[in-house]
Amino acid sequence: MSSKTNQLKAFERLLIIMDELREQCPWDKKQTMESLRHLTIEEVYELGDAILDNDLDEVKKELGDILLHIVFYAKIGSETNSFDIADVCNSISDKLIDRHPHIYGDVEVENEDDVKRNWEQLKLKEGKNSVLEGVPKTLPALVKASRIQDKVAGVGFDWEHPEQVFEKVEEEMAELKAEIAKGNNDAIESEFGDVLFSMINYARFLKVNPENALERTNKKFIKRFQYLESKAKDLNKSLKDMTLTEMDVFWEEAKLL
Repeated sequence: MSSKTNQLKAFERLLIIMDELREQCPWDKKQTMESLRHLTIEEVYELGDAILDNDLDEVKKELGDILLHIVFYAKIGSETNSFDIADVCNSISDKLIDRHPHIYGDVEVENEDDVKRNWEQLKLKEGKNSVLEGVPKTLPALVKASRIQDKVAGVGFDWEHPEQVFEKVEEEMAELKAEIAKGNNDAIESEFGDVLFSMINYARFLKVNPENALERTNKKFIKRFQYLESKAKDLNKSLKDMTLTEMDVFWEEAKLL
């Protein structure tokens, strides 16, 4: 692994390159925070894919792309004297020290749950009106639900036992079933949302990341369906012309791969 000196030199090299690109490259000159925003989001999703694939070489590359974006935003900020990369680094360093009084102060904790509770309480002391203020409005709904539940649990609004959460899942499923029987689409959607929300909450008690779990299933389904498509092609058949029984044979084969 690189020494701290080499790490600092590498970071300095990136800063110098960023300065040069901002001054000399026509594309880089034109970029604004707004124009970079959607690209940054895309890079984060690509990092997420690499992590789920356990492709560490790709993780390294995607981290580099995200680091470039961070440096790019800081460079743009420095041009209006709003902030620079040093301000960014010092800001997060100050926050980490303030939010870890069990390391940099005299607070004692027994486990990670204590740390999370302290974190949320400290954020309220910093002037936030709600523990939910830190949940981005534009997060995908599944991720947002998970973050909401994490945050309220951090201040003690939580179930005591996993069994209680599963009972809530069953309760919400029963309510959904009742609304389906009535045929009220608006109520069905509402109850379906409640089922998903309770399942995401149960995942937390199982120590399962629901976003990762669903994405693993997505990847598994894609792999199996593409196997089915390839087998249909080998038979010179269209999936539309195959029976479900025929397709199921190849689906079961795909599950064994």
